Amino acid sequence: MPGPRPLLFLDVDGPLIPFGAGPYPTFGSPSAANPLVARINPAHGRRPAALPCDVVWATTWMADANDVVAPRLGLPELPVVVWPEPAEAHERDDRARPHWKTSALVDWAAGRSFAWVDDELTDTDRAWVAANHRGHALLHRADPRTGLTEADFVALEEWLWRVRAVAPGRRATS
Repeated sequence: MPGPRPLLFLDVDGPLIPFGAGPYPTFGSPSAANPLVARINPAHGRRPAALPCDVVWATTWMADANDVVAPRLGLPELPVVVWPEPAEAHERDDRARPHWKTSALVDWAAGRSFAWVDDELTDTDRAWVAANHRGHALLHRADPRTGLTEADFVALEEWLWRVRAVAPGRRATS
């Protein structure tokens, strides 16, 4: 009997809103609150919605992701990870430590398999998750210059289907 569906923790800035040197295609009008939302590709909403997982916003946009981003993607309201208050260590860019989101996502998953798409992931995060999470996990780094691509969605889909086929209690390779 399969366990619960895996989670897909999805960041916004970088994976869904590419940034850096342009030019970038635009899809609709910019928002007064954030002109970069015009870079959100509406086709990117169909892809996560079709994956065999439960999508969760894992972004500093928090609830605003449901108000601003989800409608542009044609997504329903999604669960949102509420981040703990930042510690002083979160204020520093220290690649020797896991990203400040890492432990919160492992806690949120509570042993459930998950894929995490973010543009700030490192091998430090992967090692920390492997040591501290009892379920399957894929930490997939999206290039913030391009945002999510077809290759990213294919990699996610293949991993998610592979995880669904692995017996509970065993690890899928990633």
